[in-house]
Amino acid sequence: MPLRLLIADDNEIVRLAVQLLLKDKHEWEICGDAENGREAIAKVRCLSPDVVILDLSMPLMDGFEAANEIRQIAPSTKIIFYTVHNVPLTASEVGGDAFVSKSTPAEELIATIERVTGQSQGIRARAKSA
Repeated sequence: MPLRLLIADDNEIVRLAVQLLLKDKHEWEICGDAENGREAIAKVRCLSPDVVILDLSMPLMDGFEAANEIRQIAPSTKIIFYTVHNVPLTASEVGGDAFVSKSTPAEELIATIERVTGQSQGIRARAKSA
């Protein structure tokens, strides 16, 4: 079963760019996107994503508020804050599993998704046993 990802960002270009970046990862599925925190919460309820890629600055409800609510309704869902803001050292203090700056290379987002879901370890383990 593919890893299900939800992209929440108020900027349509960012949502489309992230989808384009991740489309070649055949073991991953973009199950939906949202343009604000409230829509992200509604989509988490109905789509049950494994990972939410969440912007911090969005209308109606910001990423911190949305993450707090997502933690309540789907505690096992991984939350990656994807933001232009300075990233704190620890995302767990504010309800997330990781922070990725939009100014870092695109591969950093992929590596972070792999890390928070444990996929990078599984890939290395399979390579060692082959």
